Amino acid sequence: MRARYGVPLGIAAAGAAGLLYSAGFEARSFRLRRVTVPVLPAGMRPLRVLQVSDIHMVCGQRKKQRWLRSLAGLRPDFVINTGDNLSDTEGVPEVLDALGPLMEFPGAYVFGSNDYYGPKLRNPARYLVEKAQGKYGLNGNPPAVGAIHNPWEAMRDGFDAAGWQNLTNTRGQLKIDGVSIELTGLDDPHIKRDRYDEVAGGPSGAADFSMGVVHAPYLRVLDAFTADGYPLILAGHTHGGQLCIPFYGALVTNCDLDTDRVKGLSRHTAEGRTSYLHVSAGCGANRYTPFRFACPPEATLLTLVERA
Repeated sequence: MRARYGVPLGIAAAGAAGLLYSAGFEARSFRLRRVTVPVLPAGMRPLRVLQVSDIHMVCGQRKKQRWLRSLAGLRPDFVINTGDNLSDTEGVPEVLDALGPLMEFPGAYVFGSNDYYGPKLRNPARYLVEKAQGKYGLNGNPPAVGAIHNPWEAMRDGFDAAGWQNLTNTRGQLKIDGVSIELTGLDDPHIKRDRYDEVAGGPSGAADFSMGVVHAPYLRVLDAFTADGYPLILAGHTHGGQLCIPFYGALVTNCDLDTDRVKGLSRHTAEGRTSYLHVSAGCGANRYTPFRFACPPEATLLTLVERA
């Protein structure tokens, strides 16, 4: 019996242990990453930017809510929320409560597909199939049938009431101790709501510093921001690969970005220009796949400093 069943049972036990670890421990092991980015003009003081992304709030996630509230203790200069706040149609009040202390600071936001639509149960292997086919979200795939509509308007109204800038295919501006920061944002490319032609043209020149913000880091968006001369682009969406292989990394990004840049700071080049790109691995997961492996949930404190 040991010869016939020992190895399969051992594999099954290891798989079960991995699922318990990834859902019960790692998915709740929240981290703060700190990154320094040399993008500011000479003579400008450093700016501390807190990026939160992919919260995917499900009602009752108290530990996640406490952790998000605690981030206000970092005292950032401003906050950028790169979308996918919801994974529960009833989750808006808990998102607003968890982000309440952070909304005391200047900030801005874009939405992702999961802010507009509720998640559906799907086979995780679909992400590998989509990678092989080069089709993601509504980019090459047919429209979803029977999509659940989230009450995103209430979340938008809560963010707006706190003074956060809505960057849905538009520009916004923050004033931080006399420093003007121009923010150019897009709606989610994953569901083809991005309209770059409405914000094209690059930094206006009226601000001390400009940056781009988007939920999903699709190459068409990164190319446009970079070619227009934005020194920094912030994005989320990828979950850092979510289920990664130790010492190897992510298998998928859920968009056409390469896995080498699935999370963290990297560079992007287009039309002879180069921008810094920061992709947050986010701090949540779809309620139907509440697992993370070799990719803990995170927020990032970016310190922007003078260019070399």
